[in-house]
Amino acid sequence: MQGCQQRGGSVRSVARKLMGPCLLALIGTFTLMPRAWGQGCIIAHSFGQVGGPTTQGGYLQPGQWELTVGYRHQYSFRHYVGSEYQAYREVEGSNVRNRVNLTSADLTYQITRRWSADVNVPFEFASRHAFNSSRGSITDQGTSGMGDITASVHRWMWDPKGNPSHNIQLGIGLEMPTGQDDIANRYSKSVGAPATDNIADYSVQPGIGVWGIPISWVSFQTLAPQVQVYFNGSYLATLQESNGVPSGQSDPLKAYISPGDEYLVQAGVSYSFKSISGLSLTFGPRDEGVRSHDLFTSNIGWRRPGFAVALEPGFQYLFHHGSDLISGSIARAVYRNRTRSVPDTIEGGHGDAAFADYVWLASFVHRF
Repeated sequence: MQGCQQRGGSVRSVARKLMGPCLLALIGTFTLMPRAWGQGCIIAHSFGQVGGPTTQGGYLQPGQWELTVGYRHQYSFRHYVGSEYQAYREVEGSNVRNRVNLTSADLTYQITRRWSADVNVPFEFASRHAFNSSRGSITDQGTSGMGDITASVHRWMWDPKGNPSHNIQLGIGLEMPTGQDDIANRYSKSVGAPATDNIADYSVQPGIGVWGIPISWVSFQTLAPQVQVYFNGSYLATLQESNGVPSGQSDPLKAYISPGDEYLVQAGVSYSFKSISGLSLTFGPRDEGVRSHDLFTSNIGWRRPGFAVALEPGFQYLFHHGSDLISGSIARAVYRNRTRSVPDTIEGGHGDAAFADYVWLASFVHRF
């Protein structure tokens, strides 16, 4: 397996609610999906959300709109089998190198104090460099395009009017397979062979090719005037076992691409400065991945499940009287694990995947 998991990250979005000096920045949902910490070969498309609405300018009011533009970058090149790092791949130059740049536009409308709806549209620009030692060939793949559009509804469990210091928001939606999942590149598969059109690896495809149900949650608790803790996450439940795209594998159990469920979980603390109005710092762990076993499918097909745990320091700056917010964070991986897929388990194998050291995240939020 040439390393490559989903992007995770699904949990898909990037920031969603602003709220005054100390309710963490809801940097939102992945599109809610994970596409988890799809490091390279493990596909994850999530942005994630840090904090709660207070640090973002407060709860959205009924009739208000919020536009969030997010960006995610990762470069995956370190191969793992399970949690064991395959250092020899880099030494011999056979490691896969995936670069994924994901942008996302998310538009939210606050219907009532507790209910809101949003639409998320992602765009991806990605490349993949791979060396096939058995064929002696080097392949370079490149893809770009719109990803899978998600529409969701969200509800605060407690009335925001009477709960400025704590709350929980739950969300559910529908992810539609609007992104292309079979972009092809022209290259030679082996030295001396003629160039042909070949479908790029699924880890760099803009879409996953199946319908899904994204679920998200945002929760926060203010501990002190300047301190808030948060626990946010998202889960993408795929509804089809395969997207019908051939994997190129000779093994019948892995003949077609099987997009897996993706998840993202974030927890941490936010601190707002008195001396610098609008500035908050955030820090906490981030767990992102693609599951071996889905909630609704039989899990047969070609996928690279796995997950990465990272530490994620970041900042948020609120300005223009609370109508605009910029944020950024860097997730540094501290643990990576390429788990076994169901076909791996049936056949007694264990594939590998390429993971990133860092995931870079940034967003801009405007309320109107």
